[in-house]
Amino acid sequence: MTAVDALVGAIGLVAIGAGLMVVTTRHVVRAGLWLVVSLGAVAGLYLVLAAELVAWVQVLIYVGAVVVLLLFAVMLTRAPVGASDDLDRTRWPAVLVGLGSGGSLAVLLVRAFRDVYVDPARVETAGPELMGQVLFSRWVLPFEVLSVLLLAALVGAIVMSRRTPEGES
Repeated sequence: MTAVDALVGAIGLVAIGAGLMVVTTRHVVRAGLWLVVSLGAVAGLYLVLAAELVAWVQVLIYVGAVVVLLLFAVMLTRAPVGASDDLDRTRWPAVLVGLGSGGSLAVLLVRAFRDVYVDPARVETAGPELMGQVLFSRWVLPFEVLSVLLLAALVGAIVMSRRTPEGES
């Protein structure tokens, strides 16, 4: 076991622990802050794996934009900030669904990438040009759909937070 393996394992444990805190905490704002820790740990994993561009995108897009959007949506919709009793439900169905979907995803990924070989020489020579070519040719539509979805969520939060004038319902 190398030092990189140990570092990946440690950062992975931080990401998993923070992810568990996101879904188990009863405070919405604290869940958002734990999400920052979890997404930051994932960015740390990308850095350890020498994917600096992906790490910066993770920090800028997810930690910077998505979490801020989530916290603004919570504040604009006047959602309860403290502990909420309506969030207390039986957890076993959620645990079973989470373990089932996580296990299914793991099996799918192992089977899908079992025979994939990455040539280290090609990876070392691939730079930002190849990354940009792939990103702006194959992944433009998902990024645009995501931006429209985030815009719709922001507009929806603003509409929901508006007060209705007296006399209107």
